[in-house]
Amino acid sequence: MYFHSFGFTWIIFAVIAVVPFWRLCARVGYSPWLSLLILVPLVNIIFIYFLAFSEWPSQKIGAAAGPAATPL
Repeated sequence: MYFHSFGFTWIIFAVIAVVPFWRLCARVGYSPWLSLLILVPLVNIIFIYFLAFSEWPSQKIGAAAGPAATPL
């Protein structure tokens, strides 16, 4: 019987890819569950562009609070 560790390797790389985007989504104000889109081919590229060029909910909250809420 052969032991293939491809499944275990895939899980390790999936965790390495998802965890930073989980924290990024939470930090910018989106649901952290969106970070699971990184695991879907082609959707992950669209998701990265969405994060890069969309207005973040956390920026909207800071802008509504006034200039005192924005760090220099």
